[in-house]
Amino acid sequence: IRYFVQIWTRVKRLAPPSSLTELARSSRLIGNICLKNGDVPRDCISTEPQQQHGTFYEFRTYRILPEKNAAFLKLTNEKIHLRTAHSELLGYWSVEYGGLNQVFHIWKYDSYAQRAGVRASLAQDPKWIEEYISKAMPMLMSQDNEVTYLVPWSKVDRPPKEGGVYELASFQMRPGGPAVWGEAFQAAVSTHAAGGHAHLVGVFHSEFGRLNKVNALWWYESPDQRAAVRHKAHGDARVVAAVRESVTYLESQTNKLMFPCPYSPLK
Repeated sequence: IRYFVQIWTRVKRLAPPSSLTELARSSRLIGNICLKNGDVPRDCISTEPQQQHGTFYEFRTYRILPEKNAAFLKLTNEKIHLRTAHSELLGYWSVEYGGLNQVFHIWKYDSYAQRAGVRASLAQDPKWIEEYISKAMPMLMSQDNEVTYLVPWSKVDRPPKEGGVYELASFQMRPGGPAVWGEAFQAAVSTHAAGGHAHLVGVFHSEFGRLNKVNALWWYESPDQRAAVRHKAHGDARVVAAVRESVTYLESQTNKLMFPCPYSPLK
């Protein structure tokens, strides 16, 4: 931010007053410049939409030893109630395509203080430690987590029915935040959803983990239905145009097709 402010200060010294407004409007280098009365730059620089509340979602990915995958899922099915007694579980999935022997789960928190309290309580819960953690940890190869927020234009929208599959599509965007690529990304996702090609469960923007990462969670009736609607979307001129604009800001992308576990609130 200090670097951007220094650039703006130098521009004001070199540019004639009449050109400052146009420079402020057109420059992506310094982000969003707030203008007062239409012509006077204010010291207001923003790189992304501001969060309006403290609610965040923790993404957790566990990689399981291949020979322990079935045992881990069975143990979690039996003991997950010990964990959900402490905080809200949004969904828990077994990854089928895009990562073998993995589970992915999302936990909702109202604040960082609440999460800290939950973690402290779990550490002091003897049943959780003895009946689950002590048995589950030797089955795991690794654990990863990310803190994410719903993007301002998205909400968690549950699927119309149970029994489908979920796709987690993750997009690594160029540095700069939504001020740079937000509108193009929103157009690509919204056009895809509005065309009836898939059911959008939610779009999440990373806060901790890899920055400038956006995760779109989609629901389909089945893997074959996903294949069919993807084929249809590729022939939709509106989707194609929006995606072409969005990918100019894209560095890489990955996806996973996941099946909800029996105890997952999102099924």
